[in-house]
Amino acid sequence: SSDLLAMARGFAEAGADVIISSRHENELKAAAAKIQDGTGVRAEYVVADMTERKDVARLCETALALMKRVDILVNNAGSNTVQAIDEIRDEDWDRLIELNLTSCMATCRALVPRMKERRWGRIIHMSSIMGLASKEERNIYSATKSALLGLCRASALELGAYNITVNCIAPGPFMTDLPGSMLTDQQKKGFADRTALGRWGQPREMAGPALLLASEAGSYITGSVLLVDGGTLVKTF
Repeated sequence: SSDLLAMARGFAEAGADVIISSRHENELKAAAAKIQDGTGVRAEYVVADMTERKDVARLCETALALMKRVDILVNNAGSNTVQAIDEIRDEDWDRLIELNLTSCMATCRALVPRMKERRWGRIIHMSSIMGLASKEERNIYSATKSALLGLCRASALELGAYNITVNCIAPGPFMTDLPGSMLTDQQKKGFADRTALGRWGQPREMAGPALLLASEAGSYITGSVLLVDGGTLVKTF
């Protein structure tokens, strides 16, 4: 998605080699080219479906084989669905739990042992403003994004002794592919009006927060949630 591309490009501009993943090879190929353009870093990609546990394992194995090590893990896979609590379908619940939550556990499980060996690592889970507050019919999404906060806190406590930090970013309304396709123009304006800044976030505005948590600049931040929401949650009525 566009926010992932913006973050990956930010890492590349800061000198990091990058490996990205999604289900669509044509999108990945184009994104890798954009990440590499003018940065001189290495950009690789792996096609994987994060709802499939075996794909997650293969992604991590491939990343380690290609890059020899993974210093920074950004868990950004996720989707949303709009269903009232008494209309939730089992297959949607199971798929979103697997995609939004379980895949994050599985990537950590696979990559943390090497981080421990090197005594350095940065793990960033993409939670959401919907993990801290919610909206009607966002039951499954909100549940998964809240659960990531708990996963983050426990992992931060376990891994602190190894100089590995674990944090969440909680974006507010960012104009990425998902809301772009899900919301009407009137709904988009409604979200913008809820923010203090009166607008949606642009994908490039995710790069700075991610770089803070991924670098030595954020070395004393762990078990934390960085809210990047344009001042949405500060409003009561």
